[in-house]
Parts: sequence; structure tokens; C-alpha cells
Amino acid sequence: MCLAIPSKITKIENGMATIDVDGVQRKTSLLLVEDAAVGDYVIVHAGFALHKIDEEAAMESLRILKEAASFAENQSDDFTGSS
Repeated sequence: MCLAIPSKITKIENGMATIDVDGVQRKTSLLLVEDAAVGDYVIVHAGFALHKIDEEAAMESLRILKEAASFAENQSDDFTGSS
């Protein structure tokens, strides 16, 4: 399964953006996104920003992803006997 992650652009230089997700920063290509600016939220997959989204949609998507990760972690604990 592949996930595209909502990320905030914090810096743009030579067609590459520095993006931030919960304090983790990475570089991503802006080749596929027109008019991207610092402060915009973009959906990122495989090192490419795919399209811009609004901040509210980005925050909701991140909340859902965190819930899913927490659920998966708890399910894993159930199988391993961890508490």
C-alpha cells in the first residue's frame, strides 16, 4: 500500500521544496505542482509533491493517519502480548 502524505512547504529552492511533517523535514520535487509557495500544504508521494491542498484538509488527513498508526500499533501489541 502506498500513502501520499500532507506536508507543509517550509522552503523552496531550484524547484525543490523542503517539507515538514510533524517536525520531520525532507526534500521533495515541485515539478508536478504549479504556483507552490512557502506555507502551502501539498500531498507528497515518492519524493514528488502531487498537488496543493488547504490547511484544514491537511490537518484532518494527518489526524486520520495518526489514528490509523495508533490503532495498528495497539493491534500489534495485542498479538505480541505487549501492554
